[in-house]
Amino acid sequence: MVAERTRDLAAAVKELESFTYSVAHDLRAPLRAINSFSRALMEDHAAELSEAPRDYLQRIHRASERMSLLIDDLLKLSRVGRGEVERRPIDLTALLGEIHERLAERNPDRDVSFTMQPGMVVQGDARLLTIAFENVLDNAWKFTRRQPQARISCTETMQDGRRTVHVADNGTGFDMRYRHKLFAPFQRLHRDDEFEGTGIGLVTVARIIARHGGEVAIEAAEGVGTTVSLTLPWELRDAE
Repeated sequence: MVAERTRDLAAAVKELESFTYSVAHDLRAPLRAINSFSRALMEDHAAELSEAPRDYLQRIHRASERMSLLIDDLLKLSRVGRGEVERRPIDLTALLGEIHERLAERNPDRDVSFTMQPGMVVQGDARLLTIAFENVLDNAWKFTRRQPQARISCTETMQDGRRTVHVADNGTGFDMRYRHKLFAPFQRLHRDDEFEGTGIGLVTVARIIARHGGEVAIEAAEGVGTTVSLTLPWELRDAE
């Protein structure tokens, strides 16, 4: 009975993921049309419009761009549940360094102190874990941008055969009473005019770590910073 229910649940989840992917993919074409025509109207006919119509067009364009981001994130989330998880050793220190370099290149005006514990190696799927840590580090960069001296650190701890990677920052933080919202799709703790985002990133991170048999925990304090802890159960010796 339990095995049958497990199979039914797995089938239902797979069907839902396929449905999400199909819907999100099919929405792209009409959304591109809205985006393109609203931009064309603003560029070619702005002078013919009064202030109110121009404002409406700008709102339409901004809304279509935001929906495009939401669709992209939904597609990424649906892909996370597809395919097998490959287990192999990953030089996490090197991976985090590469992600940091990409963020620094995209934000040359930022002054961020970035430190990593050397020699961190994890077992997992390189593609999925890259997505997970890109989301976590991107959040750390985003939420520290108001700090004159931003600090981000990546360390690890070991306990009972489980490796936990901690990504800590001194950013804006949040009220822990609302922590439950972080892992619900489209739920955000900050307004768009404060920090951009779609509310999908941490959901994707949690899904990826869960597929590895691990878990995600977050600790934060308003105005002090946030620590995201990702626990992975696999040891390097398991694959030897």
